[in-house]
Order: sequence, then structure tokens, then C-alpha cells
Amino acid sequence: MAGDTPDFVSMLRELVAAPSVSSTRPELDTGNREVTEKLADWLLDLGFSIELLDVPDRPEKVNLIATLGHGSGGLVFSGHTDTVPCNPARWTSDPFTLDERDDRLYGLGTADMKGFFPLAIEALRPYVGRQLREPLIIVATADEESSMHGARALADAGKPRARYAVIGEPTGLVPIRMHKGIMMERVSIQGRSGHSSDPALGCNALECMHAVIAELLACRDQLQDEFRNDAFAVPTPTLNLGSLHGGDNPNRICGAAELEYDLRTLPEMQIPVVRDRLRSRTREAALKFGAEIETAALFNGIEAFELPAASDLVATCEQLTGEAARAVAFATEAPYFAQLGMETIVLGPGDIEQAHQPDEYLAMERVNPTIRILRGLIERYCIGDAPELPPDAAGT
Repeated sequence: MAGDTPDFVSMLRELVAAPSVSSTRPELDTGNREVTEKLADWLLDLGFSIELLDVPDRPEKVNLIATLGHGSGGLVFSGHTDTVPCNPARWTSDPFTLDERDDRLYGLGTADMKGFFPLAIEALRPYVGRQLREPLIIVATADEESSMHGARALADAGKPRARYAVIGEPTGLVPIRMHKGIMMERVSIQGRSGHSSDPALGCNALECMHAVIAELLACRDQLQDEFRNDAFAVPTPTLNLGSLHGGDNPNRICGAAELEYDLRTLPEMQIPVVRDRLRSRTREAALKFGAEIETAALFNGIEAFELPAASDLVATCEQLTGEAARAVAFATEAPYFAQLGMETIVLGPGDIEQAHQPDEYLAMERVNPTIRILRGLIERYCIGDAPELPPDAAGT
């Protein structure tokens, strides 16, 4: 059983070799079923009960819930199975072939975050066949990199049920108890084209967009005056103007323009409230020009996340890693697990600096510390109180 499951490096090699790109561009999207079914097979061999759940309206997208033991509480180890797209020409080696060199494991998804799954499986091997006080649950989701549809589908279904959850995103083995939310919006302006020699012949969409952008930046300044959280390296909400397109010729009045932007929210902010505020301001600016304006969310958005500093999971992870829990600006699936009533923390072996980069890698020096930390969590929440870990449990 446990001995028949491939070792850590072999598992990671198979996961990296199975493309699972998620993208808003259909021509780049490959689905995640192959990766998820590999995980399901390995965990089934280890005695887990397996539940594969198709993601609604997403062909070839599937979530996995694998459970060892029984009970109403327990511990979740969760990660996403998808990766971002990549440009193989910018890589030193094939991104879909695991390359071991310089005490690093190179490959697409090694850090973000396929590497977490074989490490979790290595960590749980000693507990196969043992009586667990509370269940251990492995969750693998789809589409985190593009839409969060996988985690959202689980939350809508009310699954899984547990008391604690660890999201294995790349944090360098530093526990993360707080992160910002994110919303991405599109503003489309429809004006009226005409000959540039007479501005009265048209309605210039770019001039209207100029006023819209001014309103967005003014609103950003107001939000930064209203909200501040010094736990973050960037303590205020941020708004980034990401892309702008409009017009077709310098001697033609611009008839249409389109802007896309993102805004990172703090835990004390609510995305629907902020979205309504921004849309109201931009609509007023457009109406002054007599232009038509349409606003749309590029996706539903991810609320900011915060686990109280006094929670048991924070104290346990700080003890096991030797690191104080921190806050980060990037978003994860943690809010969906918190929505299900779990104490949730983000903690994984990769480094965020490696995520979404050519020559992504997982350092071998993180392997044993990660396994020890995960075993400490299993001991604490599935067996009993966590034992003292060796001095190198956090890689120090």
C-alpha cells in the first residue's frame, strides 16, 4: 500500500509532466483532470476515500477531496492543481520535464504549487493504517490561477467539512494568516467617431476615459486615506491601471476605449461595496461627456483574508516553523475555506519569487523541513498534541 506509491521526486515528475494550465484564453487552457486523477490514484492506494467533483460549467475541470479517517473535525491540506501559462523559450530546461540540478527541482508548478502534494503524501505515509482521532483530508482544486472556480464550487457545495485547513501556497515555510483581496474590473467607453478637424463631429472616448481614470485615481487616494493596515508591507489598498486600448488613427476622433484595472483590498474592506463606489464615480464622469459606459467584473473577486493572531492554528504553525505569522499582498483560496468555518492558514515550501517565472524551482533544502512541519500538524490535529520537532524543522 504505502510502499507502492511513488516517492516524492517521482510523484512530482509525473505531476509536472501533466500540463494543467488554466487561463482566461481558451487556446491556452488545458484542464486539470490528468493531474487530479493521478493524485486520486496515489491517495486511493494509501487508503483514502476519494471524491472527484466536476466544476460546474468548466469541462475538464475537476476538484478532489480525499479523506483518511472519520469524524466531524480534522485537518485539510489543500492546494491548486493548475499552473499559469509559460513560454518554454525562456526556460533553460523543458518546463514540463522535472530537472534536478544545483539542489533544486526545476519545472512548471514545482513551487506554485504542485510540489506541495507529493510532500503532503510523504508526510502522511506513517499514519496510513493507524487510527486517527480526527480525519486528514487532501483537497486539490482547479482554476486557482484564472478564476478560483474550483474553490468557489467547493464552498458552494459546503465541502469539505473540517476544523483546520493549511493552504500550501509558496510562502517559504512562513505561516501567513492574512492577505489582501483582489478585484479586476473593465471599463468600456463608447463615444462617436468623426473627423479630427472638428471635435463637434464626434464624442472622443479617450477624452472621456481620461476623466474616468482621474476619478479612479481620486477614489484610490480616498480609499488609501480611509483604510490602512500596518501588518502589510504595503499598508494601504492599491489600484493598478493595467491596460488601456482605444482609437485607430491620429486624425480620427476616438470612438471607443477600454480600460482594465485591479484593486487590492484590505480585510476590513468589502469588494461589493468598493465596486459599487468605483462604478458610481466612473459613470458620473462618463455621463458628463455624453458617452456610453459599461463596467464589468473580469471575475467575481476574492475577498481579503484574516485569521486571528490568537487562533490555535497560528500558534501551532509558529511553533512548528519558528517563524511569526505574517501578511502578504497576494491572494489565495483561503477565504473559501474560512467561509466553510475552518481556521485557515497559508503555509508552503515554495517561494513566491519563483511563482509565474521562467526556471521555476523548488529547493531541495525545503523538502525535509516541510515533511516534518506537516507531520507536526497531523500529530496535533489528527492524532494528539504535536511532539517537539528537531531543530531543523523550519530549515534553520
